[in-house]
Amino acid sequence: MNSLLILGVIVIYFLSLFVISQVTKGKSDSHTFFSGNRNSKWYVVAFGMVGASLSGITFISVPGDVGALNFTYFQVVLGYLIGYFIVAYLLLPIYYKKGLTSIYEFLGDRFGKHSHKTGAFFFFISRVLGASFRLFLVAIVLQEFIFNQWGIPFEITVTFSIVLIWIYTFQGGIKTVIWTDTIQTFFMILSVLISIIFITNTFDQTLLQFLNSEFYLEKSQVFIFEDFYDKNFFIKSFLGGVFITICMTGLDQDMMQKNLTCKNLSDAQKNMIVFSFVLVFVTFIFLILGSILFRYIEINEVQIPELNGRLNTDLLFPLVAFSGDFGIVLPIIFLIGLVAAAYSSADSALTSLTTSFCIDFLNIEQYSPKKQKKVRVITHVAMSVVLLLTIVVYKNLLSTSVIDSLLIIAGFTYGPLLGLFSFGIFTNHKINDRYSVIVCILSLVFTSLIFYDPLEVFDKYQIGYELLPINGLITFLGLYLIRKTTT
Repeated sequence: MNSLLILGVIVIYFLSLFVISQVTKGKSDSHTFFSGNRNSKWYVVAFGMVGASLSGITFISVPGDVGALNFTYFQVVLGYLIGYFIVAYLLLPIYYKKGLTSIYEFLGDRFGKHSHKTGAFFFFISRVLGASFRLFLVAIVLQEFIFNQWGIPFEITVTFSIVLIWIYTFQGGIKTVIWTDTIQTFFMILSVLISIIFITNTFDQTLLQFLNSEFYLEKSQVFIFEDFYDKNFFIKSFLGGVFITICMTGLDQDMMQKNLTCKNLSDAQKNMIVFSFVLVFVTFIFLILGSILFRYIEINEVQIPELNGRLNTDLLFPLVAFSGDFGIVLPIIFLIGLVAAAYSSADSALTSLTTSFCIDFLNIEQYSPKKQKKVRVITHVAMSVVLLLTIVVYKNLLSTSVIDSLLIIAGFTYGPLLGLFSFGIFTNHKINDRYSVIVCILSLVFTSLIFYDPLEVFDKYQIGYELLPINGLITFLGLYLIRKTTT
């Protein structure tokens, strides 16, 4: 595919997003940037959140994982569904009742300023790592299949990507992100459906025949009940999915910031429930795409690509799309889908990082409107630089699939948030606030010992997605130990 044509597609795409940002930016003040003036339509938020939740990781890494894990990731997705109901009917009422802009203000009200800062800090680490994973994925694909041909360094590719996001989010903030995410979700879903049609057309069977074939039936295995020690055992994966959703959505400023732009609690709950069912359905489509990709490379004897000397299935979808067997249409469709998937998550991450840092650490409300804008813009730039540096580090360190790496890191970084919020919601205890950060750090230490098991205490048992609730439980117990005697 002609490199100039690819660049032209990217430029036109982002020009469209910039136009949307100009139309939706509103007054460009802090209230608009942080809360969208709390007048978003719930169905617009719900559809846009699908793209933000799936991101480029689902677009590429989930189909790639089908080769080794079949459809077992869907066990986690079923857990997501239960988790979204818990978020809708337990956490959202708390956030709306208190009128929060940053959800970590709840920890400040409940325990004190140290717990507030601790919660915000762990979100900051979690979101920087998570957003960097997502941006890394799209940047490495663009690098491998496009910019290497021009001799452009990876660092320039990443910088280019982040600058584009900054341009269309720095004024309108979350108000702009809600609308751009909606457009990008549409393009992402459309591209995967078209990709399925194009690739199956090269088979000697229709899509319906493929879905009834022996190859698909073997690849579409979802449940693992046989081996409890397996990290993908159903109960472990399902419960892990529940807690991943509670933490990565309900305790995450990025996802909650969109929900809190709805007019009222009822709209926010409708948004969450509708979004959850759409997300499950769309994720299953990505798994079907994965089985189709592996059937394609089996028929055409295509080798799985390598990255840093290791086989990397994250690059399988782009390899097939750019193989030359599908003319010019599929590469363009793939590229639009990839960019839409990656940036629908990354733009909201950048906005939420700016929001949390301004409110939770800089106390931006105390400044005049003029200074608020100045502080917000500087913070927005600083968050962009942090993402850039983190992505560059990933390129040299990442050794597993991105989806696997993301969920492992979530187990470490969101665990303290789970413990803090659980203790605040389900108990009446006050705590010695200044010790909360020590409890959270010690929780990470104990969780690391459990996960890496240097003394081989757990023998054959493999820690999987249950790492997150284990981490949260350790934090909860630590907070109980530093509770005050009065309630």
